Amino acid sequence: QVQLVESGGGLVQAGGSLRLSCIASGSIFGFNAMGWFRQAPGKQRELVARITWGGTTHYVDSLKGRFTISRDNAKNTVYLQMNSLKPDDTAVYYCNKSPASTYWGQGTQVTVSS
Repeated sequence: QVQLVESGGGLVQAGGSLRLSCIASGSIFGFNAMGWFRQAPGKQRELVARITWGGTTHYVDSLKGRFTISRDNAKNTVYLQMNSLKPDDTAVYYCNKSPASTYWGQGTQVTVSS
């Protein structure tokens, strides 16, 4: 069964932090690179961070230093630690393998108030 379950979003003030979690089924997690994506209102979904099976990470330049992606391969789980959040970070956050599969979970809403 294909499954992606994101959690950890919420409402936070600018400057605050959130930690997102995503549990993926083995068919998606596997030995794949995993990514966190986000979609803000009226915008296309974009990749914000990526981590390989071995732990090599890549970030969108604008997020370097604020977001940290990690994974627990034994638990088929990927995390996104988000610090110093800004209103522009407001979006629905999704995880998926990277490059993404056609299956998407429900995402988790992150809202940053100014």
